[in-house]
Parts: sequence; structure tokens; C-alpha cells
Amino acid sequence: MVVCGDDGLARRLAAELRDVYRERVTLVAPATGEPEPSAARRPGLLGRVPVARGRSQAGTRPADDALRLLDAVEPDEEVLAAAGVADAAALALVYEDDERNVRAALVARRLNPRLRLVIRLYNRKLGQHLEELLDQAALVAEPGIDLRELDSSTTVLSDADTAAPALAASAIVGTSKVIQADGLILRAVERQPPGRGEVADPGLCTLALLSATTNDPTGTEGSELSGARGPQLLPDDRAVAAATGRGIVALEAVAHERPAYRGRGLAPVSFPLSSLFSRRLNWSLAGIVAAVAALAVGAWVTTGDHPLHAAYITLLDLFAINDPAVEEPPERKVLQILAGFVGLLLLPVLVAAALEGLGAFRTATALRRPPRRLSGHVVLLGLGKIGARLLARLRELDIPVVCVESDPEARGVALARRLHVPVVIGDVTDEGVLEAAHIHRAHSLLAMTSSDITNLEAALYARSVKPEVRVVMRLYDDDFATAVYRTLRAAHPSALTRSRSVTHLAAPAFAGAMMGRQILGAIPVERRVLLFAAVDVSGHPELEGRTITESFRPGAWRVIALDTAAPDDRRPDLATDPGDGAAQTPVLVWDLHPGYVLEPQDRVVLAATRRGLAELLGRERVRTPGG
Repeated sequence: MVVCGDDGLARRLAAELRDVYRERVTLVAPATGEPEPSAARRPGLLGRVPVARGRSQAGTRPADDALRLLDAVEPDEEVLAAAGVADAAALALVYEDDERNVRAALVARRLNPRLRLVIRLYNRKLGQHLEELLDQAALVAEPGIDLRELDSSTTVLSDADTAAPALAASAIVGTSKVIQADGLILRAVERQPPGRGEVADPGLCTLALLSATTNDPTGTEGSELSGARGPQLLPDDRAVAAATGRGIVALEAVAHERPAYRGRGLAPVSFPLSSLFSRRLNWSLAGIVAAVAALAVGAWVTTGDHPLHAAYITLLDLFAINDPAVEEPPERKVLQILAGFVGLLLLPVLVAAALEGLGAFRTATALRRPPRRLSGHVVLLGLGKIGARLLARLRELDIPVVCVESDPEARGVALARRLHVPVVIGDVTDEGVLEAAHIHRAHSLLAMTSSDITNLEAALYARSVKPEVRVVMRLYDDDFATAVYRTLRAAHPSALTRSRSVTHLAAPAFAGAMMGRQILGAIPVERRVLLFAAVDVSGHPELEGRTITESFRPGAWRVIALDTAAPDDRRPDLATDPGDGAAQTPVLVWDLHPGYVLEPQDRVVLAATRRGLAELLGRERVRTPGG
């Protein structure tokens, strides 16, 4: 495996491939870019290495038996050749610059048409076209090549899209133990062991049995030193029934359960005629219409004319285009004077209506201000690359959001304007900015700026205004995040505090894609991990022609859902955005009959251990301690 990058994601990805999948990895990274502090201290992962001088010069230094380091500033052809791309199984290009990743992908495809490519791109449309282009280039280079045998030759991922579901779940349900598939958020919840005579609720399915010491205050969470049984992943029904006194981890759907958001939300934005004018102006217009109607009735009664003719004469008087009623009766003269007076009152009202209507149309595409009575919402700080994706995810779930951004030209401001989401423009550290976002009535605070100190300052201020507010912070330094979490937890034990690293959340998905399957997510269970992957049944004798019950291998993998979409309409990633088109939206069946026979054309969603997924992928040589 070859990993090329210039930030913490590359280093975390290399560690994931080496430590989890036991792959031999070559890491290409410029030594000028400092690794994350926690990653730098990992044994054998990254030390300080000499900086490459020049565009194509590269130096290598063995970090350990499974990881080779190569220092390079630019991933050009010479560097990729030195990294062994021509003989590699997979290449991950995870530079922050989309253009650099695209350029390197084109070079790598020419060096090795059979190479499995995993590319980090923020631009979704460009990613779709790039996948088709690179796969077509592989076919041109080797006409007889079968891309299906190569197991997804090109995969384009975004760290922002990968981390957004977990970040949103932390704000909504208070945990990052989630995956997203078919527009649903699925959560792994820990449940206490059932009492005597009770039956545990498995939810959609039982994912794991917790360690025997989980509920024991003197236990050590199933560590090897305690001598106790550790967590048991993907147990069968017999093991669940025999596990007395042990809690379970169950999978359940929570996308449509939002009891915390019962407050006043954001109404759909529309612009009827009544919204063009203020209430005072509407009453003024109604009064003038009533006065004109009264004058028309008076003219009809006093003159005996036809009602339509009386109304016509009244309008002529109103606009001062009728002849003076010099020779008319006194009643007619009085009505004409009154109509002229009403006409004078109508002129400023019409001018005000025109100005207000013009202002309403002008502000229809402007940023909205937070409604005065808004409550139970999420305050999102930062509308950069991560904040924009997170905003889209929250609005897909119909969660009311108020954004705070200091840069009016930030990436996510245009998205907020298009979604009609309220935005407060200002520095979150300035006094009054969070108050304008109604932090005192908010349900959660998502601090997603690029500055750890800014996120921490905003969280502390929010807690001073509302101590029980739920806080989720994006922190780069793991050690700093741990210290912040412990301090805030001690100061506010009843309030939920979470700290998240985008690279830490995204690395497992990139590693799974390099292994050849689209990983939907990963859920930690104590010190072990469960992976969720979309797998085509064809070519896997462990699944093909077997029933759901027969395909279940305890401790290795379990089929939990079936994709019923037509093969031509399927997407490589089931965790797609709902609303991109109903015709392309996957339809997953979660309640599968145990006797359903898996056909070669089927695609299923698996819950698997790391070792089980490696075995299913044909990598029996992998030996992964702890599953």
C-alpha cells in the first residue's frame, strides 16, 4: 500500500493500514509538514526525517518492518516510481489540494493500470467524472482488464463527507458510534443486561456482548491484565442467551427520532404576497380599500346610478381625473372631496409599498437572521470545508441550525444562503455574537473552526451562558482534546462534551476503500472495532447461494441489510445524500428473513470484524490481534 499526503490524515491512514490490516505501507509525505503531535509519538509511525530538496528528490528511511517512509515535496512520476506504485496494490492520494491529487492520480494510472486508487477530493462532481476517466484510462492501457475483478479500481472520498455523519450524530444523539446508510443514521447503543426473566431488546441486531467487567467498578474493561472475558463481537443467539450479566451493544435506527428538537424550529421559507409588506402597511392598504368601497356605496345610494358606474366615478375622483362636480348636488360634491382626500392618502402608501416590496425581493437571497423565538437548535461555528458539509447533513435531518462565521466569503456561506439558514457574521470570540445566535436557548454547540483555541473559547463561553448545553468541538491535538474533555467533564458533569478529530474519523473509511470495499463506517466496541461495508455477493462463496442464517459467521461477519436497487442504479457508497434523486437512492431492507437465499446479483451490508472482513476479501494471511 502507498499513501501520499501532507497532513494528519496521511499519517493516520498509514497507521490504520499497518496496525489494523497488517499491510506493508509506504508513506510519502513532506517532512516540512509537522505530523499531529499524537501521531508523532506513536512508535514506529513517524519521526523527524530529512526534508527532500527539490521537486522530485526523495529520501527513504525504514520506520519499521511494515512501514517505509519516503520524503517528497511533490508526488510526481519519479517519486511515485520510487514509492513502488508500479507494483503496489493500492494508492491513496490524500493531499489537501484537489489539483495535486488529480495530477498524481493521472500519473499513477499510467504507471500501473491495475492499481486501486483512493483519492481525496472535496469537489463531488469532479470526483464522479474523475472516477469514470481513470477507469476508462485503465481500460485503454490494458484492453483485457476487468475492473470488477480489481474491486473498485477508483474510489473518490472526501474527509468532510466521511466525518460529517459522526459529527452530526455527536450533536444529535450524543455519540459518534454511528454509521449512515440509505439516508438513515444508525447508532450502536450499549444496554444493560436484562433482569431475571427479561429478554434483551436487540434492536436491528446484536452487534456485541460487552466485557464481563463492564458493569464491575473494579474491572478494567476487559483488559488482558484483568483475566476477564473481553467483548465478544457479532455473537450468535446462543451466545447472547448464555451471556448472563453482560451488557449488549445493539444497532438501532435513530434518523427519525429527535425528541430533543421539539422547540420552535425554522419554518420553510416562502414569499407569498402577504410577506412582501409589513403588518402596518397591510392595515393601511386595507383601510384605504375600505374607504374607497364606502365612497362607492355612498355614490350608488345618493345618485341612484348603477353600482359599477358609481364605483367607476369614485375611482376617477380618487385619482383626480374626473371633472369637478360644480353643478352636482351637495352630496355628490362632498363625496368627490372625500375621494380626493383618500387619493392623497393613497399616494404615500403606494410609495411605501413599492419600497418595501423591492426590499423584500432584494433580501430574498440575503442571509437570514435568527428568528426571535428560535429554540432547541444547533449553533454551528465555522462554515469552512467541514462546516459546510456538516450544515448540509443537519438540514437533511431537518435539524434547525444557526451558523456563526467571521468570513462573509467562506465556503459554506453560499450554501447557508441557498438553504435559507440563519447566519450571524462575526468573530465568535467577540461579545454578543453567540447571543445573537441564541446560544442560551440552543440544544447543542458545534465548534468546527480551524482553531483549537477559538473552539475552546466558544465552548467555555457557551457553558457560562447555558451550563447544560451539549458541546462538540473539533480539536486537532489528541492530547489537548483529552485534557479539555476531562476538565469540562469535571466542571460540568451533567452536560455532554465531545471532542472530535476529522482525520481520526475519516481514516478508517479511506483504509477500508484501499482494502477494496466501500466502508460505510466503523463503530468502536471497547478496545475493538466493527466495520460496516457494502459487498457484492458475486464472487464470494461464503455468501453466494447461502441463506441469511447460513451466511452468518459468528465473530467474523453478519449480513444486516439487503440493497434492493437495480444493479444499474446502485451507487458504490450507500451512505449517500437523500434528495440527490429518488431514482438513484438506495433502498435497504433491514428486516431480512433468515431463509432468504443470497443471489449473485445481490448487494448486502455487512457488519464485520477487521479480521473477518480481511478474510472475506481473500486476505487470509492477515493476523489482526483483537479482531
